[in-house]
Amino acid sequence: MLPVVALVGRPNVGKSTLFNRLTKTRDALVADYAGLTRDRQYGFGKVGPRPYLVVDTGGLAGASDGIESLMQEQALAAIDEADVVVFLADARDGLLAGDEEIASMLRKRADNLVLAINKAEGLDSTSAGADFHALGLGEPAVISAAHGDRVSALMDLVLELCPPVSEEVDSDADNGVTVSVVGRPNVGKSTLINRLIGEDRLVAYDRPGTTRDSVSVPFVHGGKPYTLIDTAGVRRRGKVREAIEKFSIIKTLQALEKSNVAIMVLDAREGVTDQDVSLLSLIIEQGKALIVTLNKWDGLSGDQRREAHDTLERKVGFTEFAPRHFISALHGSGVGKLMREVDRVHAAACRTLPTAELTDSLEAAVTAHPPPMTRGRRPRLRYAHQGGRNPPVIVIHGNQAERLAAAYRRYLIGHFRKRFDLRGTPVRLQLKSGKNPYEGRRNKLTPRQEAKRKRLMKHVKRS
Repeated sequence: MLPVVALVGRPNVGKSTLFNRLTKTRDALVADYAGLTRDRQYGFGKVGPRPYLVVDTGGLAGASDGIESLMQEQALAAIDEADVVVFLADARDGLLAGDEEIASMLRKRADNLVLAINKAEGLDSTSAGADFHALGLGEPAVISAAHGDRVSALMDLVLELCPPVSEEVDSDADNGVTVSVVGRPNVGKSTLINRLIGEDRLVAYDRPGTTRDSVSVPFVHGGKPYTLIDTAGVRRRGKVREAIEKFSIIKTLQALEKSNVAIMVLDAREGVTDQDVSLLSLIIEQGKALIVTLNKWDGLSGDQRREAHDTLERKVGFTEFAPRHFISALHGSGVGKLMREVDRVHAAACRTLPTAELTDSLEAAVTAHPPPMTRGRRPRLRYAHQGGRNPPVIVIHGNQAERLAAAYRRYLIGHFRKRFDLRGTPVRLQLKSGKNPYEGRRNKLTPRQEAKRKRLMKHVKRS
């Protein structure tokens, strides 16, 4: 399981700024999840020596009622859930009474605690952290989340306190393809898994929140091993009452991280919600092969089905690469094709793409539609090779390649997807430009060589 790092502190000490720095985002893809109060964000940490989940919490202000009290309750639950708590304070404010109250609470609740003094840009690190030694929490890490100063060193320290990741046996070799079944509460995830495995292995009850943890279910289908993971649903804001349910999202993210394929279950009768869109965005950001299912399709009229289909394409058009299945987990209609689809999308995610074929495909795409001009010059794309699998990564080399317009990048991804049958998996492009052969050599050229170079450049521009 990925370790969990919670960011806590008074309001306006820079927790969200540090969150964005750690996740390398400007706004969290999974912000405003169902069942979460204001200012809560989750993401995958990308700064540090190992992957982890990072949780941004609302400010701890000691409120006893109102929205602030709800934010405080969830921050406390995040502390209990985390492997390491990063306690942020403000170097420019100095040590305040609120910091002392939070420190006293954290000593009792947090097993692993790191004190970080933020907003220290332009300040001497020794003097900035001097007052905070009085908290008795050890040597403070003095950082600037806004500028990135010493944030990497902070995460080195934080992740040293996290439990080691146990070496797991390759799931593809022993337990087959691992598939996470994700979605909001009561969309039929447990019912779908019971239907797939042919027995009532999981509790399926017509009440949201029956599943409160991720449950792994090994089974064999068609003579091949699989592991299905039933995840706790992610709730609407304001619908959560028990602390154990408030952080079911962490279990879902951890299940996604160790999965090969994600089956996203939507409720055809309720339509696509903002929470569905957020979770789909995260699945794609993680590079997981994806199947989108609309459950409870039975009993809908023709008009209702058309409306559900139109809503799906309008709100989650960014998942156009993922196959769609319209099913009834309760009655079994449409479910029989899902495991064959799992095999197809997993095979696509792990496909080997030969360099010669990739380069030929790139040349065909450029010939059919040349790249648009950028800054008066047209990028020249020379060759392509595979840079990774699961998801497929295609590396394109050329001149000015990094200046390709976003629309043209999407065109190339679509072209490669069709050519190599990469349906069901995200495809990543990496663009690399070759160096100018004359860069750094101009002073070493003779006058005759320099004149020849200028004539050649004029010829290139005219052509």
